[in-house]
Amino acid sequence: MTSVRRLTEVFVEVADSLSDDFDTIDFVQRLAQRCAELLDIATVGILLVDEHGTPHPLAASDESTRLLELFASPHDQASPHDQAFPYDQASPYDQGPCVECFRTGDARVDVDLTAPITRTRWPQFTARAVEAGFVRTHAFPMRLRQRVVGALSLFQRESTPISEEDRLLAQALADIATIAILQQRNLERGQAERVQLQTALTNRIVIEQAKGVLAERWGLSVDDAFDAFRRYARAHHLRLAALAYDVVHGDFDTAAIFREPRFGPEFAPRSGSNGGPKSRRSAGAEGS
Repeated sequence: MTSVRRLTEVFVEVADSLSDDFDTIDFVQRLAQRCAELLDIATVGILLVDEHGTPHPLAASDESTRLLELFASPHDQASPHDQAFPYDQASPYDQGPCVECFRTGDARVDVDLTAPITRTRWPQFTARAVEAGFVRTHAFPMRLRQRVVGALSLFQRESTPISEEDRLLAQALADIATIAILQQRNLERGQAERVQLQTALTNRIVIEQAKGVLAERWGLSVDDAFDAFRRYARAHHLRLAALAYDVVHGDFDTAAIFREPRFGPEFAPRSGSNGGPKSRRSAGAEGS
């Protein structure tokens, strides 16, 4: 049975790695090594998906698995998407249980590499694995809900089936790795998202200013003024922020809104209101 103390240390180590200077390659490399240690397994490999949805070997607890997983990578095969060989049938283009686990999101446990059915299903992968001294393999999806980002592979040199305890632990480690990797990817997108958020906040300020201008100019409530403003923008396919900018800077004839028959007398501006000059930018957008 895995030492509770050692297991706790590994989970703390994983948690400590979730920092601003998170290194994905170093993280998965250490995870592969810790997984091999905790499960007392010969070799562990980790496959991760790139931005195009293609899985690639990223880490291994030793070099033999790195070579094996590289051999099994789909971009090295002639035709991995040949429809004549569905992935749930024997195919010379399948790349092994790890890649199949990634594609389906389902674990592949206790795959006997010496069995004829395995040699038939993945002839090249099986031949290379047996040549490296492995006789049994397992693959666990790195998945968060419906999103699969990779797979964790275990390779054994003995034929003993994996225990239920070790199976659960392997999946737990794969789940932890998934959360950490997705967290890092979210952080990397964070900077771009923060810029987008700042733009949205700035746009919202301009829109609020425009609401105030229109409400004062038309003698309406802010809600009624904004409703008319929003409906006009939608009807003319204008962005709210762009139209609001024109209103605030006096570049849009706000009386044009009330020349629209759809708005009716309840939105009519008070007598003597000044709509301002027609916006060249808004006028151009209206014509689009």
